[in-house]
Amino acid sequence: MRSTFCALGLLLLGVSAAHADDGHFSVGAGANYSTGKYGTDTTTDIWSVPVTAGWQDDRWTLKLTVPYIGISGSNDVIPGTGGVNNGNPRGRGHGRGTGGGGSTSTTGSASGLGDVVASAGYQLFTSADYSAGLDLTGKVKFGTADADKGLGTGKNDYGLALDGYKAWGDWTVFGGMGWMKYGSSDYIRLQNGFNANLGAGFKLSQADDVGAYYYYREKIAEGGAAQSELTAYWNHKIGADWRLQSYVMGGMADGSPDWGVGATAKYLF
Repeated sequence: MRSTFCALGLLLLGVSAAHADDGHFSVGAGANYSTGKYGTDTTTDIWSVPVTAGWQDDRWTLKLTVPYIGISGSNDVIPGTGGVNNGNPRGRGHGRGTGGGGSTSTTGSASGLGDVVASAGYQLFTSADYSAGLDLTGKVKFGTADADKGLGTGKNDYGLALDGYKAWGDWTVFGGMGWMKYGSSDYIRLQNGFNANLGAGFKLSQADDVGAYYYYREKIAEGGAAQSELTAYWNHKIGADWRLQSYVMGGMADGSPDWGVGATAKYLF
């Protein structure tokens, strides 16, 4: 749903990586849905089905995500980016949008391949008892989504994030900051921006943990707005190989969806 680094990923991957002496591969698939106006006068619905592949050992976490995306709504809303001034004359609805906050934005529906995302994370620090850690992650979002359909900007984005966690018994506090270099096209102008997250998780049992985190991203687009979101999640382990994740989120700014839900299943081998 977002082209940013997620604190939930840190909790699921960064903490477990501290205990992973031997490397392992993983594959996964999920489903996400969100809806909101993003500062326009039209409600935009976005759903995605991401397929992931990853490698993880005691220090490194490598991940590749290939999503299939569907969107219905304003031509000035781009999945993973939010509200923009989209001047593409071949955009959804076959017209020129007037920008986030405009009253006559072109609307339409489209679906297809989304932006492929590759990331590499390295654990900079881990305490002797694995109760604290610090990760550095780099990410490239390739502009593979069709810009004429409004599924993406058509340009690459590059990001870097620093995330940490500290556990006290069954509680874990986590957070981080990131920076993204966004690519601009002839029709969509973006500026680079920072993002941050802060949250806490609680271990209910050996198989289950729950938590919540806050996410913020500064305004990156003409016609757009900052993002401010609160997400609650539940993670469940099935044996040694399966991981299930689900979440519900609520937006608190014009740049965010009003709400969203999602679930993912991952297999380790």
